[in-house]
Amino acid sequence: MAQIIAEVSRTFNEFLLLPNRTRTDCSAATVDLRTPLVRHVVGEASAIELQSPFTSAIMQAVSTPALAIALARNGGFSFLHHNQPIQDQAAAVRQVKNFKAGFVTSDTNIRPDDSLSLLVDLMRRTGHSTAAVTHDGTATGRLLGLVTSRDFHPQRHDLDGPVSGRMTAISDLAHAGPDITLSEANARLWDERLDCLPVLDTEGHLQHLVFRSDYADHKRFPNQVVDAAKRLRVGAGINTHDYEERVPALLEAGVDALCFDSSDGYSDWQAQALSWVKKHYPEIPVGGGNVVDGEAFTFLAEAGADFVKVGVGGGSICITRDQKGIGRGQASAVLDVAAARDAFRERTGEYVPICSDGGLVHDYHVALALAMGADFVMMGRYFARFDQASGAKLPTRDGFVKEYWGEGSNRARNWQRYGQGGQGLIFEEGVDGYVPYAGDLNEGLALTIAKLKTTMVSCGSTTLPEFQSTARLTLVSDQSFQESHANVTLRDAPATVS
Repeated sequence: MAQIIAEVSRTFNEFLLLPNRTRTDCSAATVDLRTPLVRHVVGEASAIELQSPFTSAIMQAVSTPALAIALARNGGFSFLHHNQPIQDQAAAVRQVKNFKAGFVTSDTNIRPDDSLSLLVDLMRRTGHSTAAVTHDGTATGRLLGLVTSRDFHPQRHDLDGPVSGRMTAISDLAHAGPDITLSEANARLWDERLDCLPVLDTEGHLQHLVFRSDYADHKRFPNQVVDAAKRLRVGAGINTHDYEERVPALLEAGVDALCFDSSDGYSDWQAQALSWVKKHYPEIPVGGGNVVDGEAFTFLAEAGADFVKVGVGGGSICITRDQKGIGRGQASAVLDVAAARDAFRERTGEYVPICSDGGLVHDYHVALALAMGADFVMMGRYFARFDQASGAKLPTRDGFVKEYWGEGSNRARNWQRYGQGGQGLIFEEGVDGYVPYAGDLNEGLALTIAKLKTTMVSCGSTTLPEFQSTARLTLVSDQSFQESHANVTLRDAPATVS
């Protein structure tokens, strides 16, 4: 007969945190939200560490390059969706990796006898306004000059004319040799009032460009998640169907981490795919999921997963539970998987982070997920509300909304994720709808982070490990849940203060 799990399947709405003693050294300013993204030996640092515990969902409606850039600047991490041609996903990875760096490998290069019209098309394609003019039009050619969008105007200059007519020649450009450090290059940018400093080898071939804007960007966003070359980090979703072709293309594009994306990750298909990636590309971290219990976590961890996503059916646009009757309340799932994660750590000496994916309706749910043992969270609806997400912004009678659709909807038709048989989506496991528009990600995420930090302070914690080890949780009755909300008639307009 079927096995019955006696424990009730519980959601985040059924719990509250109890306040702990707040020490004098515990304040929002001292809270450290760093958390590991990938597997590491206990006592050693993770190869990729987030500065804030937020990742964006592997969805067409969410994780665009623009959102990946904004989230990485704010300490988080995005996984670009895989429901697109391999070359398009790789191009999206490159767009994020080329956004900024310390020493930049130029991706906007042209020859001196090429036309300005060709330059205009090149700048539009790369999104960059500075081009290196090299003898052969490559990123490592002999540098002849630089040309920027300020050096010509499409309506004032003959676009059939050569680039050499508008560029600044190398003889008039400040440049540096191959031994310069990034700190020295940044000092020259400011001391000599430069926007860009080319770095050349001893024979005059271009090696890198250093931009003042990248330095300013780092100062504006001090908690950026970057690689060794100071480029923003970005991940990509993959499936268990075309991974042998998709993975090498994503690695060539510079991806920092991969994640197998499936509505049910507890499968031999995913274990085999994980083993293949770890065998052929052991240097790239790759996550697995989704799972809802400790047994499934251990299965994927032993197959090589560097982190595991937790959650089936809890997403705001997911109807898997309605359609198939499978899943688990997100709070119960996270608590069970966290216990298995800790047991795996004790048994193997390796820590495999877990990600709470779905069921996060309110900001305080993030704090609950982390307190219950999640190392970071993944959100779709939350990020779909912002300008940087791909959904269209539409006016309504009550204000603006953003389009938001699930990967299991007919609009997305991501049949690879759901494994219903055949080469198509037989029935929907997601819906197509709207979420309230929330403006810019930088402002919205800052508010959520502020709430998380003050919650941790009330619980007497300044780090996420401390929060997880000392948090106290209580179950919530229906009456106490109702008591949690405001119970007065609210003003229609702000009060006037005299």
